Amino acid sequence: MAITYLMIVIFMAVLGIVFLCGKGAMLIAGYNTSSPEERAEMDEKQLCRFMGKFCFAMAGGWLIATVGVWLKQDSLHIAGIALSVVVIIVGLIYANTGNRFKKKS
Repeated sequence: MAITYLMIVIFMAVLGIVFLCGKGAMLIAGYNTSSPEERAEMDEKQLCRFMGKFCFAMAGGWLIATVGVWLKQDSLHIAGIALSVVVIIVGLIYANTGNRFKKKS
């Protein structure tokens, strides 16, 4: 299980790097399915930066869970997974409220 968790950490960290470089917007589910007109209204750089930070936060949660598995500390394992769930919920709320990623005119 620790190897699987570590692969998730590495994957999320690599995605975070890609997004922070301003690339990979087509990997974002809501963005890649929107129409070209809707995409033109979005600030792609800002969206990618947010997703990069989100991926690093997820990687941090899974890293804590991985350390918990390696040390056989169930409380640390559960804390890492709980942190990941909190990051998902807060990230979804943040991304979907306030038109944060609309281009400023």
